[in-house]
Amino acid sequence: MAEEEFSYIGKSVPRVDARAKVTGEAVFTADISLPRMLVGKILRSPLPHARILNVDVSRAKKLRGVHAVVTGSDTAGEKWGVFRYTRDQQLLCVDKVRYVGDEVAAVAAVDEDTALEALNLIQVEYEELPAVFDCYSAIAQDAPLIHEDRARNINVSVKIDVGDVDSAFRDCALVREDTFVAEEDSYFMTEPYAVVANSHSDGSIEIWMPNASPHTKAKALSNALKLPLSKVNVRKITIGGAFGGRSDVFPAEFITCLLSLRSERPVKVVYSREENSIATRMGHAMITTIKTGVGKDGTVLARDIVSYLDGGAYSSTGPIATSVPFLCHEQTYRMDNVRFHGYRIYTNKPVRGMIRIHGRSFACGIDTQLDMIAEELGIDPVTIRLRNARRPGETTPTGSYVASCGLVECIEKTAEKSKLLEKLKDQKPNHGIGMGLNSVQTGFPLGIRGGSQAFIKFHEDGGATVISGVVDNGQGNDNMLVQIAAEELGLPLEDIRLISADTEVTPTDAGSYSMISTFGGGNAVKAAASDAREQLFEVASDMLEADPADLVARNRKIYVKGAPDVGIPIEKVVRKALIMGRPIMGRGAFSPEVDQRREWITNPKGQLSQAFSFGATVAEVEVDPETGQVHALEVTAAQDCGFALNPMVVEGQFEGGVAMGGQGGMLGEEHRWNQGHLLNPSMLEYKIPIITDMPKINSIIVETIDPAGPYGAKEAGMSIAMSAAQAYCNAVGNALGIYFNHYPLTPERILDAIENKKPGIRTAWDFEPVKIIEPE
Repeated sequence: MAEEEFSYIGKSVPRVDARAKVTGEAVFTADISLPRMLVGKILRSPLPHARILNVDVSRAKKLRGVHAVVTGSDTAGEKWGVFRYTRDQQLLCVDKVRYVGDEVAAVAAVDEDTALEALNLIQVEYEELPAVFDCYSAIAQDAPLIHEDRARNINVSVKIDVGDVDSAFRDCALVREDTFVAEEDSYFMTEPYAVVANSHSDGSIEIWMPNASPHTKAKALSNALKLPLSKVNVRKITIGGAFGGRSDVFPAEFITCLLSLRSERPVKVVYSREENSIATRMGHAMITTIKTGVGKDGTVLARDIVSYLDGGAYSSTGPIATSVPFLCHEQTYRMDNVRFHGYRIYTNKPVRGMIRIHGRSFACGIDTQLDMIAEELGIDPVTIRLRNARRPGETTPTGSYVASCGLVECIEKTAEKSKLLEKLKDQKPNHGIGMGLNSVQTGFPLGIRGGSQAFIKFHEDGGATVISGVVDNGQGNDNMLVQIAAEELGLPLEDIRLISADTEVTPTDAGSYSMISTFGGGNAVKAAASDAREQLFEVASDMLEADPADLVARNRKIYVKGAPDVGIPIEKVVRKALIMGRPIMGRGAFSPEVDQRREWITNPKGQLSQAFSFGATVAEVEVDPETGQVHALEVTAAQDCGFALNPMVVEGQFEGGVAMGGQGGMLGEEHRWNQGHLLNPSMLEYKIPIITDMPKINSIIVETIDPAGPYGAKEAGMSIAMSAAQAYCNAVGNALGIYFNHYPLTPERILDAIENKKPGIRTAWDFEPVKIIEPE
């Protein structure tokens, strides 16, 4: 179907949830109020590493108004980890605490004051243990072990070795080795984390929380609570942001359920902003050494990368987090000979997980080093990227075939729109411009992944209900599903009702992360709608005396192609079908075609994802050399999203990506510490950009029509968030003639780099290269 034949797909239509969001009608978890509901509060460890000798809750239990008190001894002892082989987190500590904020006990009381008073009455006896707060200290031979079964505190070790790296380096015209460092960053969703659990007399429990995967949450809670999966019902609720930070299972979900089961009343836990920072997830601090060899024309011939990730106290998504920064770049840039050693290392700090600009040292390191190589060879930054950029029809080093790829078009269009090369030649003092590239997977169904299913039911009035497991974290997934169903069924958007993300009602779905929702969930709904439409056409063909293949559904009617005036209303067809005992009920499913043998650690080769998106960003900045302040002037972002189902929503994702990846992620967002204590957990101290900080953004949508995507669509926004970080970094460096290798670029770091500026093509700071960790 040509684009001009679409009624809703490819159109900038307002999101179906827009009105509720802007009027405040949308209900978030913290807004829920149930009869007899109790307030839950959690007692957290004040120490970074300690053995729990005793927990005395007797005084708390006696406090008037307290209905339940739980500790680790009240649990079945199950541990959580995204993968079976990394399950290391007790959702309520039993024997040990491993970071400041670890969950030790919890209470449910009639109000917040009573709950807080009860927490103060709980007495915990600790034996403090030595702690480690950075990767180098943690891997030292004599370092205290955070998990006794993990030598040198190495949580995850990933090795990828493709081609003949050592031989290729010998053939290179130029070889560079540089080390890049990035500190921890956070998601800082607008909505503080909250959980409501409501247990019932039949042994079931329903839970509301901001989450990226209801079905994954339900499975994990079923295991931890020792309840049948059919009795654990995760309900749909409006979610105020995710960015990768709602995809894991958090102790508060388990604890709130436990409190509700014990008290036999609904319980609500709402995190403070400080708890939201330390007790959900944050991004990994990372140190990366990148050695790259190129030919005379700048073509990369060999690359050797070693990366240390500060993983915090528990595994979480560790195997994925350790691999994804490398995978994003093997997708972005061609490299036949490449070696990667990634180590996720335990420290006594909060748990780290997936985040939208995951791997700042990795991503910015690759692109900054490429600019350094280009300068040494006398090549401009656009040409060297074009020489190394991924093309369609190629296969990545670890074995993923890339069916669609618009990276070259992204590079060319951003360079042209921003006048990158002209501005580099005619540069003003303290003005800079820089480019970044990136690529992400459009869904990788490994480990916790799976396909998506959907149902569609027609009503007597001709309207339809879509039933899908896809969750909307705020990016517009609800609208995407409704838009696809409306297009396929020939109905206006307002005739489509959506039931989604409720584990009791909706079929399974992989979850809204790994950029899979449009690709997986969208395809499933499209298939279900197509199935329903075929059923409609079978019934209508008799009524219209026409072949079903000649029928069209549009504007609430079914008609023969070319004769819209003689069509019959869909509601009449639905009623006819009901009379015939053939209710119109569509069913669809989609599971990406990937290599199911691929595994993050033991077998990191094979088709990782069925599709990949690609992005390029150019940032233009002005730097004040007296204060170190950076003013972003203009950003041009282009992404190959396959096909823009809703261009307005896609552009919104681009703008969000620039804000999070570039403006915030590269210029200021950073956590600071003192002996495991987070010094800036609140919105006052943690600097996220606001609207007045944002530059002019030029969004360029590149469409490659992926053969497997719904209408050719892939992912939108993630490639921009990552490439924006790289572009900002290179732009600031270009403004000052400095190659920055410590992120984010705070005013202090910028001033330090200016003061200690060294001659030649070199990074601002000389960090010790990270090395391969030899096995014990």
